[in-house]
Amino acid sequence: MSKQGKQSPESIDFGFKQVNPAEKTALVGEVFDTVADRYDIMNDLMSVGIHRLWKWHFVEQCHFKSGDQLLDLAGGTGDIAKLASRKGVEVVIADINSSMLRAGRRRMDDQGLTHRFEWVNANAEQLPFKDGRFDHVTIVFGLRNVTYRDQALSEMLRVLKPGGRLHIMEFPPVDRPVLADMYDVWSFKVLPWLGEKLTGSAESYQYLAESIRRFPKQEALAQMLKDAGFENIVWKDLSAGICAIHNAQKPSGS
Repeated sequence: MSKQGKQSPESIDFGFKQVNPAEKTALVGEVFDTVADRYDIMNDLMSVGIHRLWKWHFVEQCHFKSGDQLLDLAGGTGDIAKLASRKGVEVVIADINSSMLRAGRRRMDDQGLTHRFEWVNANAEQLPFKDGRFDHVTIVFGLRNVTYRDQALSEMLRVLKPGGRLHIMEFPPVDRPVLADMYDVWSFKVLPWLGEKLTGSAESYQYLAESIRRFPKQEALAQMLKDAGFENIVWKDLSAGICAIHNAQKPSGS
Protein backbone atom coordinates (compact mmCIF):
# COMPACT_ATOMS: atom_id res chain seq x y z
CA MET A 1 0.00 0.00 0.00
CA SER A 2 1.19 3.56 -0.67
CA LYS A 3 1.42 6.11 2.13
CA GLN A 4 -2.01 7.42 1.09
CA GLY A 5 -3.47 3.96 1.61
CA LYS A 6 -4.07 3.33 -2.11
CA GLN A 7 -3.28 -0.01 -3.68
CA SER A 8 0.03 0.12 -5.54
CA PRO A 9 -0.13 -1.06 -9.16
CA GLU A 10 1.53 -4.36 -9.97
CA SER A 11 3.19 -2.83 -13.04
CA ILE A 12 3.98 0.66 -14.30
CA ASP A 13 5.43 2.14 -17.46
CA PHE A 14 9.17 2.48 -17.97
CA GLY A 15 9.12 3.97 -21.43
CA PHE A 16 7.18 1.52 -23.57
CA LYS A 17 7.86 -1.39 -21.19
CA GLN A 18 5.82 -2.46 -18.19
CA VAL A 19 7.86 -3.14 -15.04
CA ASN A 20 7.11 -3.40 -11.34
CA PRO A 21 7.21 -0.04 -9.53
CA ALA A 22 10.39 -0.73 -7.54
CA GLU A 23 12.15 -1.74 -10.74
CA LYS A 24 11.12 1.51 -12.45
CA THR A 25 12.65 3.60 -9.67
CA ALA A 26 15.92 1.67 -9.96
CA LEU A 27 15.94 1.79 -13.77
CA VAL A 28 15.33 5.55 -13.86
CA GLY A 29 18.18 5.92 -11.36
CA GLU A 30 20.48 3.99 -13.68
CA VAL A 31 19.52 6.23 -16.61
CA PHE A 32 20.51 9.40 -14.76
CA ASP A 33 23.62 7.83 -13.24
CA THR A 34 24.69 7.18 -16.83
CA VAL A 35 23.94 10.62 -18.27
CA ALA A 36 24.63 12.94 -15.30
CA ASP A 37 28.07 14.16 -16.38
CA ARG A 38 26.90 14.99 -19.92
CA TYR A 39 23.34 15.97 -19.08
CA ASP A 40 23.69 19.67 -19.91
CA ILE A 41 25.51 19.05 -23.19
CA MET A 42 22.86 16.54 -24.25
CA ASN A 43 20.07 18.98 -23.37
CA ASP A 44 21.65 21.55 -25.67
CA LEU A 45 21.89 19.03 -28.49
CA MET A 46 18.45 17.50 -27.88
CA SER A 47 16.67 20.86 -28.01
CA VAL A 48 19.13 22.69 -30.28
CA GLY A 49 19.66 25.03 -27.33
CA ILE A 50 15.99 25.99 -27.05
CA HIS A 51 15.70 24.45 -23.56
CA ARG A 52 17.58 27.47 -22.21
CA LEU A 53 14.89 29.81 -23.57
CA TRP A 54 12.16 27.55 -22.24
CA LYS A 55 13.72 27.61 -18.76
CA TRP A 56 14.19 31.36 -18.80
CA HIS A 57 10.54 31.84 -19.79
CA PHE A 58 9.44 29.31 -17.18
CA VAL A 59 11.17 31.18 -14.36
CA GLU A 60 9.86 34.54 -15.58
CA GLN A 61 6.26 33.34 -15.53
CA CYS A 62 6.60 31.97 -11.98
CA HIS A 63 6.55 35.56 -10.67
CA PHE A 64 8.96 34.91 -7.82
CA LYS A 65 9.50 37.61 -5.22
CA SER A 66 12.66 38.31 -3.27
CA GLY A 67 12.69 36.21 -0.12
CA ASP A 68 10.37 33.52 -1.48
CA GLN A 69 11.14 29.95 -0.43
CA LEU A 70 11.43 27.64 -3.45
CA LEU A 71 11.71 23.87 -3.61
CA ASP A 72 13.16 22.85 -6.99
CA LEU A 73 12.41 19.15 -7.42
CA ALA A 74 14.44 17.02 -9.82
CA GLY A 75 16.74 20.03 -9.62
CA GLY A 76 19.61 18.16 -11.23
CA THR A 77 22.34 20.46 -12.40
CA GLY A 78 20.70 23.60 -11.06
CA ASP A 79 19.49 25.50 -14.13
CA ILE A 80 16.19 26.57 -12.58
CA ALA A 81 17.73 27.24 -9.17
CA LYS A 82 20.35 29.53 -10.66
CA LEU A 83 17.78 31.55 -12.60
CA ALA A 84 15.47 31.79 -9.59
CA SER A 85 18.26 32.86 -7.25
CA ARG A 86 18.86 35.94 -9.41
CA LYS A 87 15.44 37.12 -8.25
CA GLY A 88 16.38 36.85 -4.58
CA VAL A 89 14.64 33.51 -4.08
CA GLU A 90 15.97 31.09 -1.45
CA VAL A 91 16.24 27.72 -3.19
CA VAL A 92 16.34 24.14 -1.96
CA ILE A 93 17.50 21.83 -4.76
CA ALA A 94 16.14 18.31 -4.28
CA ASP A 95 16.81 15.29 -6.47
CA ILE A 96 16.41 11.56 -5.93
CA ASN A 97 19.55 10.93 -7.97
CA SER A 98 22.82 11.56 -6.12
CA SER A 99 24.82 11.55 -9.39
CA MET A 100 22.78 14.48 -10.68
CA LEU A 101 23.24 16.35 -7.40
CA ARG A 102 27.00 15.79 -7.53
CA ALA A 103 27.09 17.05 -11.12
CA GLY A 104 25.11 20.11 -10.07
CA ARG A 105 27.39 20.85 -7.13
CA ARG A 106 30.48 20.54 -9.33
CA ARG A 107 28.95 22.92 -11.82
CA MET A 108 28.06 25.45 -9.12
CA ASP A 109 31.50 25.03 -7.49
CA ASP A 110 33.08 26.08 -10.78
CA GLN A 111 30.96 29.24 -10.70
CA GLY A 112 31.37 29.88 -6.97
CA LEU A 113 27.62 29.49 -6.42
CA THR A 114 27.25 26.26 -4.42
CA HIS A 115 26.73 28.09 -1.12
CA ARG A 116 23.62 29.84 -2.44
CA PHE A 117 21.58 26.65 -2.36
CA GLU A 118 20.56 23.90 0.01
CA TRP A 119 21.14 20.49 -1.61
CA VAL A 120 18.93 17.57 -0.59
CA ASN A 121 18.87 13.97 -1.80
CA ALA A 122 15.13 13.28 -1.67
CA ASN A 123 12.35 11.29 -3.32
CA ALA A 124 9.48 13.50 -4.55
CA GLU A 125 7.07 10.87 -3.24
CA GLN A 126 8.28 11.26 0.36
CA LEU A 127 9.60 14.76 0.87
CA PRO A 128 11.62 15.40 4.07
CA PHE A 129 10.15 18.86 4.67
CA LYS A 130 7.55 20.16 7.09
CA ASP A 131 4.05 21.07 6.00
CA GLY A 132 3.66 24.50 4.44
CA ARG A 133 7.34 25.38 4.20
CA PHE A 134 7.56 26.69 0.62
CA ASP A 135 6.01 29.53 -1.38
CA HIS A 136 6.73 27.74 -4.66
CA VAL A 137 7.58 24.26 -5.90
CA THR A 138 9.05 23.71 -9.36
CA ILE A 139 9.68 20.49 -11.25
CA VAL A 140 11.13 20.75 -14.75
CA PHE A 141 11.39 17.73 -17.06
CA GLY A 142 11.24 15.48 -14.01
CA LEU A 143 7.64 14.51 -13.32
CA ARG A 144 7.52 11.90 -16.06
CA ASN A 145 10.33 9.99 -14.32
CA VAL A 146 8.45 9.76 -11.00
CA THR A 147 7.04 6.33 -10.24
CA TYR A 148 3.93 7.38 -8.26
CA ARG A 149 3.02 10.77 -9.71
CA ASP A 150 -0.20 11.15 -7.72
CA GLN A 151 1.70 10.60 -4.48
CA ALA A 152 4.38 13.10 -5.52
CA LEU A 153 1.76 15.74 -6.36
CA SER A 154 0.17 15.21 -2.93
CA GLU A 155 3.56 15.75 -1.32
CA MET A 156 4.11 18.94 -3.32
CA LEU A 157 0.73 20.19 -2.11
CA ARG A 158 1.63 19.34 1.48
CA VAL A 159 4.92 21.26 1.57
CA LEU A 160 3.44 24.38 -0.04
CA LYS A 161 2.13 27.22 2.08
CA PRO A 162 -1.60 27.97 1.73
CA GLY A 163 -1.86 29.93 -1.51
CA GLY A 164 1.56 28.66 -2.63
CA ARG A 165 2.10 27.73 -6.24
CA LEU A 166 3.31 24.67 -8.13
CA HIS A 167 5.01 25.11 -11.51
CA ILE A 168 5.61 22.16 -13.84
CA MET A 169 7.36 22.12 -17.20
CA GLU A 170 7.30 18.89 -19.18
CA PHE A 171 7.34 17.36 -22.63
CA PRO A 172 3.78 16.22 -23.43
CA PRO A 173 3.09 13.83 -26.29
CA VAL A 174 3.11 15.68 -29.63
CA ASP A 175 0.06 14.84 -31.73
CA ARG A 176 0.11 17.43 -34.52
CA PRO A 177 0.46 15.18 -37.60
CA VAL A 178 3.43 16.67 -39.50
CA LEU A 179 5.25 17.84 -36.39
CA ALA A 180 4.68 14.49 -34.67
CA ASP A 181 6.30 12.61 -37.56
CA MET A 182 9.36 14.87 -37.55
CA TYR A 183 9.56 14.70 -33.76
CA ASP A 184 9.48 10.90 -33.85
CA VAL A 185 12.41 10.77 -36.26
CA TRP A 186 14.39 13.16 -34.07
CA SER A 187 13.48 11.37 -30.83
CA PHE A 188 13.88 7.75 -31.86
CA LYS A 189 16.65 7.98 -34.46
CA VAL A 190 18.82 11.03 -33.75
CA LEU A 191 18.71 11.26 -29.94
CA PRO A 192 19.73 7.64 -29.18
CA TRP A 193 22.58 8.04 -31.68
CA LEU A 194 23.73 11.25 -29.96
CA GLY A 195 23.36 9.56 -26.59
CA GLU A 196 25.57 6.69 -27.67
CA LYS A 197 28.25 9.07 -28.96
CA LEU A 198 28.31 11.38 -25.93
CA THR A 199 27.37 9.17 -22.98
CA GLY A 200 27.84 5.65 -24.30
CA SER A 201 24.18 4.89 -23.68
CA ALA A 202 21.72 4.93 -26.56
CA GLU A 203 19.28 3.07 -24.29
CA SER A 204 19.03 5.96 -21.82
CA TYR A 205 17.89 8.36 -24.51
CA GLN A 206 15.60 5.76 -26.03
CA TYR A 207 13.89 5.59 -22.63
CA LEU A 208 13.67 9.39 -22.35
CA ALA A 209 12.01 9.58 -25.78
CA GLU A 210 9.59 6.80 -24.87
CA SER A 211 8.77 8.41 -21.51
CA ILE A 212 7.56 11.53 -23.33
CA ARG A 213 5.15 9.44 -25.41
CA ARG A 214 3.75 7.85 -22.25
CA PHE A 215 3.34 11.10 -20.30
CA PRO A 216 -0.21 12.48 -19.83
CA LYS A 217 -1.44 15.11 -22.25
CA GLN A 218 -1.99 18.63 -20.98
CA GLU A 219 -5.65 18.17 -20.07
CA ALA A 220 -4.94 14.90 -18.27
CA LEU A 221 -2.14 16.43 -16.21
CA ALA A 222 -4.45 19.30 -15.29
CA GLN A 223 -6.98 16.74 -14.03
CA MET A 224 -4.27 15.01 -11.99
CA LEU A 225 -3.47 18.35 -10.35
CA LYS A 226 -7.15 18.91 -9.57
CA ASP A 227 -7.46 15.42 -8.11
CA ALA A 228 -4.42 16.11 -5.91
CA GLY A 229 -6.19 19.13 -4.40
CA PHE A 230 -4.80 22.04 -6.45
CA GLU A 231 -6.91 24.88 -7.84
CA ASN A 232 -6.51 27.72 -10.37
CA ILE A 233 -4.86 25.30 -12.79
CA VAL A 234 -3.69 26.73 -16.10
CA TRP A 235 -1.30 25.54 -18.77
CA LYS A 236 0.52 27.00 -21.73
CA ASP A 237 2.15 25.31 -24.72
CA LEU A 238 5.60 26.31 -25.92
CA SER A 239 7.11 25.61 -29.35
CA ALA A 240 3.88 24.28 -30.87
CA GLY A 241 3.25 21.96 -27.94
CA ILE A 242 6.67 20.28 -27.79
CA CYS A 243 6.93 21.67 -24.27
CA ALA A 244 4.17 22.73 -21.85
CA ILE A 245 3.99 24.64 -18.57
CA HIS A 246 1.35 23.95 -15.92
CA ASN A 247 0.74 26.29 -12.98
CA ALA A 248 -1.48 25.45 -10.03
CA GLN A 249 -2.19 26.82 -6.56
CA LYS A 250 -2.71 25.31 -3.12
CA PRO A 251 -6.06 26.54 -1.74
CA SER A 252 -5.58 29.44 0.65
CA GLY A 253 -7.66 27.81 3.36
CA SER A 254 -5.81 24.50 3.41
